[in-house]
Parts: sequence; C-alpha cells; structure tokens
Amino acid sequence: MFGLGTATRIYVATGHTDMRLGFNGLYGLVCNRLQCDPLSGHLFLFANSRRDRMKILFFDGSGLWVCSKRMEGGRLRWPQAQSSEDRIQLSREEFALLVGGIDLVQARKRKWYRRAVGQESSLSRKTA
Repeated sequence: MFGLGTATRIYVATGHTDMRLGFNGLYGLVCNRLQCDPLSGHLFLFANSRRDRMKILFFDGSGLWVCSKRMEGGRLRWPQAQSSEDRIQLSREEFALLVGGIDLVQARKRKWYRRAVGQESSLSRKTA
C-alpha cells in the first residue's frame, strides 16, 4: 500500500478529530493545525475523542490516501503532547506499536545504536 522509507515522517495530531472529515477536511487540518504540507509524503494520524477510530492521510505521489481503522474492542492509547503542541512525531517502530494497540506510555525505549544518515562507517574509512 504505502512504503515507509527512512525519510518518511509520521505525525500524530494531538487532541481529537471529527472522523466525519474526508480528504479535504483532513488536508485542511494538516495545513492549518499541524503546519505541514499534506503532499510531502509523510503520514498524518488522527483519532476521535473516544479513541476507538483512527484515520491516516498519506500522499503517494499520484494521489491522497485516507485509511481508517475502527477498533472492534478496546481503545487506542493516543500519545499526549508535552506542552501545547498540535503534533507529535513518531518513529516507524512507535507507529507499528500504536496501530497494533500497544500503549506507548507503558513501553520503554532502550538505548539502541542507529547510525545517522550520511555518517561514514569506520570500516569504509580503513579501506580508503
């Protein structure tokens, strides 16, 4: 459906969103509330006040996708902003946990090595 590359960012809209909104309404929220470009190729996540429905807005280069999920039981544990922010950025791993129903507040991040983009490895420097 849509690929999540290393440059793809995942933004969560804090607060609740009217789930009756479609393409144009979500597009407007991304522009005005989240201050982002909906055609950037990033994912934008929205949830209703009961946290039992979620929508994702995504542009794949040829058109907009609006994907929705309705929880049959239980509720999503939506991330909360530290201050009055309108959006939170998630990693791909956090996105997978959120969609899978895992509470991100209860989960702990562990120290993990991840090489920065453009960083040269020590092995390639030795061979040069």
